[in-house]
Amino acid sequence: MDLRIEKTENAIKNAFIQLRSKKPLEKITIKELCEKAYIHKSTFYSHYQDIYDLADTMETEVVKNITGSIQVSSLQPESLSEVTRELSYAFVAQSSLINILFSGNERSHLAYRIEESLKEIIFEQYPDCKDDLEWNIVLSYCIQGAYWAFQGSRGQDVNKVIGIISNITKRVQPLY
Repeated sequence: MDLRIEKTENAIKNAFIQLRSKKPLEKITIKELCEKAYIHKSTFYSHYQDIYDLADTMETEVVKNITGSIQVSSLQPESLSEVTRELSYAFVAQSSLINILFSGNERSHLAYRIEESLKEIIFEQYPDCKDDLEWNIVLSYCIQGAYWAFQGSRGQDVNKVIGIISNITKRVQPLY
C-alpha cells in the first residue's frame, strides 16, 4: 500500500477513535473528524462512504483480529471450551478498541459479529454442522455466553474469569 494512503487511513482511524471515545457514533460529524485528522472532506470520501462505513470497517477489523487469534485446530466441534478460552483472551487483547467501538448501543453488536464470523470459519471446515440446529444453538450459546459472561465480569481476575467460562463450556459440550 502507498505510504501516503496508509498514513491517511491511520489519521482517519485515529481521529475516529478519539471522537468515538467521547461521543456516540451518530453524533460524530465528517467535518469534525476531518479537522481532527487534518484532511479534507474529499479525502475522507475517497476512503469511506460515510461515518457508518468507517465504523463498520473498523468493527470488522476488530472482529477479524479476535477470530483470527483463535487457532484453527481448536475450531472443532469437540473443542468448544478451548474456543471460548481463546475467544476470551482475544477480548482482553482487543479490550481498548472494543470498549470504544462497541460502547453504548453497539455493545451487543460485537457478540453477534463474532458469532457470525466464527460460524463461517467453523462451517467452512465442517460443512455438515451448518444445518445441524442443535450444534448451531450450542455454538451460539457458548459464543454469546462467553462474551456476555466476560463483559459482566470486568474488573475481576481475568485468568480466573476465563477459566470459569472455559469450565462452563466444558460442561455444556456433552449436551451436544
